[in-house]
Amino acid sequence: MDTLGELVNCGKAKDAALAAPDRQALTYEQLRAQVDYTATRLNTLGVGRNDTVAIVLPNGPEMASAFICIGAAATTAPLNPAYRGTEFDFYLEDLQPKLLVVEEGTDSPAAASAEKLGITVVVLKHEETDPAGKFELIGESITPDSLKPGLAESSDIALVLHTSGTTSRPKLVPLSQQNVCASARNVSLSLELISTDYCLNIMPLFHIHGLIAAVLGSIQAGLALTARLV
Repeated sequence: MDTLGELVNCGKAKDAALAAPDRQALTYEQLRAQVDYTATRLNTLGVGRNDTVAIVLPNGPEMASAFICIGAAATTAPLNPAYRGTEFDFYLEDLQPKLLVVEEGTDSPAAASAEKLGITVVVLKHEETDPAGKFELIGESITPDSLKPGLAESSDIALVLHTSGTTSRPKLVPLSQQNVCASARNVSLSLELISTDYCLNIMPLFHIHGLIAAVLGSIQAGLALTARLV
């Protein structure tokens, strides 16, 4: 499994993939359908493989699902939702994403920063009655310079994160599909995870450990991930 599009095939169709307290779980079959929907929708919006999509969402199943599904077809750039406006100005200008994805009804300063920088904002919409992690992307299409449609290939970039910048200006680190899938596989093997295990995630989902170890490591093992709002 060298891409996120392939990684979601690790779980059995009817087994739970994503869960949250007091909500219906999203099965692996539904997660695969969400990946297909997201890839098609991103292409319709004018975004394809290796195009960067910034994500500013609270911790929870929709953030986990958005990371997996957007990452299966484009390059994800999750950002800390607690950033202030000036911080979003810096990170979004540095990333130059094609889209910014925010939660419906949010008052995040990320949207204002994106508007100032001419970045298209797309709203992630989900209903409380939906399974955990199911969502729609609502927004205006952009005109792409060029578009590589469909699911990502192993050498495509799945994730870009900034370094902490403790010694100088934060630097962008790109991770390929093959890289993040190999890391997920190593986590799964090291922890001897099996499909009947359960992962309760309390890590922030803009941090490498939460994204790779908790989310992708769990999906690699075909087990259920409970993404709490913390």
